[in-house]
This record gives sequence, C-alpha cells and structure tokens, in this order.
Amino acid sequence: MYYEIDYDASPIPGVGKFVQRPQKIREAPKDEIRGIFGQMRDIARAHREAYDFSRFFDRRVRQDNAEVFYKQALFMKDFTDNYTGITQFSQYFPYYQMMGYEQLRTYFTWRTEVRKGNVAETSLSYAFLYMYELLGNIGAEGPEDALGKLMFFWRAFRAYNITIDKYVLRWLKDYHIYYELPQSFKEFVEKNNLVKSYPKMADAEDNFDLFCAISKYDIRKSTFFASGNEKLVKECFNFVAERLRQAFVDSGIQFDESVFQPTKRLSAWVPFQDALFYQRLKQPDRRIVLSENEIYICRQNEWAFSTVVADESGKQLIGYVMRQMESVLREATGYKIKLSANIGMDAHPSVGKLSEAGRPLESIVEQATREFYREATKTVVRVDPGVLSRIRQEALATQEKLTVQEQKEQEDPALAPLNLSLKATRDTPTIEIEPAEALGLWESLRSALTETEKKALAAALHGEKEIKEFAEERGVMLEVLVDGINEKAMDHVGDSLLGEGFALFDEYIKLVKELII
Repeated sequence: MYYEIDYDASPIPGVGKFVQRPQKIREAPKDEIRGIFGQMRDIARAHREAYDFSRFFDRRVRQDNAEVFYKQALFMKDFTDNYTGITQFSQYFPYYQMMGYEQLRTYFTWRTEVRKGNVAETSLSYAFLYMYELLGNIGAEGPEDALGKLMFFWRAFRAYNITIDKYVLRWLKDYHIYYELPQSFKEFVEKNNLVKSYPKMADAEDNFDLFCAISKYDIRKSTFFASGNEKLVKECFNFVAERLRQAFVDSGIQFDESVFQPTKRLSAWVPFQDALFYQRLKQPDRRIVLSENEIYICRQNEWAFSTVVADESGKQLIGYVMRQMESVLREATGYKIKLSANIGMDAHPSVGKLSEAGRPLESIVEQATREFYREATKTVVRVDPGVLSRIRQEALATQEKLTVQEQKEQEDPALAPLNLSLKATRDTPTIEIEPAEALGLWESLRSALTETEKKALAAALHGEKEIKEFAEERGVMLEVLVDGINEKAMDHVGDSLLGEGFALFDEYIKLVKELII
C-alpha cells in the first residue's frame, strides 16, 4: 500500500525530484479459516434475498434465508475453532450471512465448547443460532439426538438468560408434531417434568380425560368409578382404546377421523414459526391431536391447525365404548349394581363397517375388557431360584425311589399294567387317533394356554436365549413357566412340548407354530 521515495538534488536551485526505488511485494499470510468462511458465503450467492437484511420479517424472505442457513450449516457442521477474541452479536433471526469475520470466529469457538458440554454465557443471538442448528438436526445423529441436545442446552443456558424459555417450550411441542418420534409428547412431558408447562397437553392415543370430555357418557361421574376403581378404569380404557384402534386399522377405518373432527375454519400452521427453520422433509398426511383444544392436520405437505370438536356420532361412539367397558368391569368385579349399554339406532357409520369386517364393536370392547381384567388380577408367584433348585433335587431323589418301587411291582405278573400299543399286532388291539380328534386336542390346549404362555412358546421357536429374555422381561421364573406349559400339554395332548435347554421338541415345532397363530 506504500512505497519509499527519496528527494534528490537538482541542478536548478530550490527544485528537487522524487526518485521511486523498487519495492518487493510481499504476499499476506494465508488465512485458511477466512477461506472456509468464503466458501460458506458462496452458498448464498444463488439467493438474492440472503443479502436483504432489512426485510427479515417478510415470510418469503425468512423462508429463503432459512434455506440458505440450513445449507451453510450443513457445510459448517463439523467446523471447530479456538479464537481468543470475543465479539458481540445482536440480530433478529440471526444466521451466518449477517455475521462478520470476528463474529463467526467467536460463535464457532463458543459452539465448539458447547458441544463438549461447556455452556458459557454469550450473546443471545449466538444462542438462538445454535438452537436453530439443532431444530434442523445439524450436529446431531437424528431428531432424537438433536432433541436431547436441545434439552441439555436449554437447561444450561437459561441460567444466563431465561428469555429462551418461551421459545423453547413452543419448539419442544412443534418438535413432536413435525418429527415422527417413537415417544409421544405426553411421555416426553412426563419424563422431563414439564407437566406444569403443558397443563392441557397430552397424547390423544391414551388420554383418558380427553375422551371423557367428548364422550356422551362421562364414566368419571359413575358410582363404580368413584368406589375406588379410578386406577382400574383408566388403565382398562387405555387397553381397550389400543385394541379398538387396531381393530379400526384392520378394518380399513381411521379411528381419529371417526371421533375427532376439526372446526370448519382451519388456520395455516408453520412449525418452529419463531425460528429460522427450513422445512426440508416431505411430511406424510396425518392428524395429531394434542389436547381438547389442539389438532394439527397435514395434507400434501401443508400443515393446518384447528381446535378439536367431536360430532354427535363421535361422542356417542366413545360414550358407548366407555359404558360397555364399565358394564363388563362391573360384572367381572361382582359389583352390586349392573349396567347396560346400547349404542342406539343412529349408530356411528364405523360400527356398521366393523360388523361387515367381522369385528362387531360390542365383541371388541367386551373381549378387550375381559382380557385386561384377567391379566390385571392374575396372581403372580415368585420363586426363589435357590429354593426351587433344592425342591428339584428333593423331587429327583423321590422320583428315583418311586422308580425302584415301580420296577419291583412290575416283576409281579399280577401287578403288570396293560400294554396298549399304537401299532397293530396279533395279540393287542389297534389304537388309532383320528386326525379330527388330534386337532381337537390341540385346540383344547390352545384354549387352556394363557397369553403369556403362548408368547413364551413363540419365543421358544427362536431359541433358548429368546425365551429366557421373555421370562426376565415378564418377571417370572422360566422353570415355572415351562413346567406350566408342559403340564397343560400333558393334560391335553399327552406329551411335553419343551425339553432340555427349554427347547421345543422337533416333532412339535410345526404344530406349535399353528397353535400360537
């Protein structure tokens, strides 16, 4: 930028001349980080709005900026820094294109530490920038991982600035609407002790109070419910509702659409509206009911919001399910007052579709209620493995003594048992079991086995490891479970099904497969 000059003498008095001396031009030190920032900025060149910071509240501009930010964030997702300077930054809907060199280095150095678990105080715009990254799953292995990192950061940074609470609490709900997570929003709220922040939020799939609010018959007001049966009724309804949903699906009917209806007027809904969020994922058509007042509907990748209503037929349908369930529970518990349930002549259209599919609504509710009550009231016997081992040893010793005594008795021809062979001989009769009779024996065994025993046999088909894991998950002694199955098999088909190592005998594998279908 500068060069050295000399003032030289001249033959003319008082006049001089400038003489320029050659100077070597030195290249400035190469800044690799500046080069990376330059490549990142190049991504925005195809988006004119990316440079229009004055119109950040315009929805179209913000959507375009969100796309630029997401692409730049992907490019910078693994970048780390160790800048020693600190430059503040304050901007609505912040993103990289707005930031200068020192601000970028300040942010990425701070982010490097945050990812190590060291959350320090910084400009609020830097905090929002980091949360925007997590909403887009940047720096995470997937939606679940990103949600966990967002929760960690929120809890740590709110100690410095509680302003983020009102944004994060909305985004957590949006996260469960936009991303299809394995856990329900209700489970997430309860697990993270956020019930006070979402007093009316719940997952409609098992929300007892939500269904009571729309039902023609509010079971919470019945004398049976108030007689110490609150827990029994709630858990039973959740079980029945799950079976009912499955029956609807199997019959080609949408359960939620049969019960819940949005108001006629729908409002457009944008996930993470207060964030710079790029909707990159194509969303399947679905509806999500979060409370009595919230339903979110996605059609052709466009979201809409409405309050929840249930028409008269939907209210009547749920009312009948609750009343029929209570009627069966009253009978099962021996309650002194009986209750009848009648769905009426103007039944919900889905009732007829269920009947046509061979799944009458009355039968679904009754069978599910009885199954739940049977499982809920069964007696579980837990045996100490040490005691069980001693009992087995004593039993084997007793068996050996009886075997010796039996052999002595059989030496006396008068005490010898009648020998009936399954094969025809000249001196013994032929005993044949007709196929229909054999099938009847296996059907009777099927009826005798509990659901737990059937599932244990299904696990045994896959090997010893699976049936052991099944027993551990259910909290029962495997030996007791296997003995119970073998005893019932001996009673009904005349032989045990499981042998050493809790493995199925080869000759019964095919029959067991048919048995547990």
